[in-house]
Amino acid sequence: MQDPPTAPVPPALPDLPALPVTFRPGRTRAVLVSASAAMFVVITTISLLLETLSPGERVSFVFTAALLSSVLLLLSRPKVVADEAGVTVVNITNKRRLDWAEILRVNLRSGDPWVFLDLSDGTSLPVLGIQPGISRQRAIEDARTLRALTEARSPGDPEQDQG
Repeated sequence: MQDPPTAPVPPALPDLPALPVTFRPGRTRAVLVSASAAMFVVITTISLLLETLSPGERVSFVFTAALLSSVLLLLSRPKVVADEAGVTVVNITNKRRLDWAEILRVNLRSGDPWVFLDLSDGTSLPVLGIQPGISRQRAIEDARTLRALTEARSPGDPEQDQG
């Protein structure tokens, strides 16, 4: 006796996480924060050890160290926070709040430096909080999870969009 034929199984969507959930490039952030702290300590220490520097020159060394460290900390800022009401995208210098209905698609194509959101106003928003730089597999998983969250919370019928 043969088993009845079965229909092909669609690819499984990732399990939806409990909200709120934050996506950020963890390894990249760790490298940037560590480099920032190390750079500040090294430059400040050098300014204190050089006996030929005047107090004003020492202050300028410390100021330069703080400036360079703050740039690295700014680069470590990107993240995406998804909650019941929508998504908050925090990039390097800006922050944008989106309702779930505003997000039409979550894209991470081969070769993209980060995820892009196609929005209902016809624009595309880069999401630096999910980037395949150091951890490609993690970025792909995060993009799939954000896509699944978007599809689960969008007001349209997902069956209709696939046709």
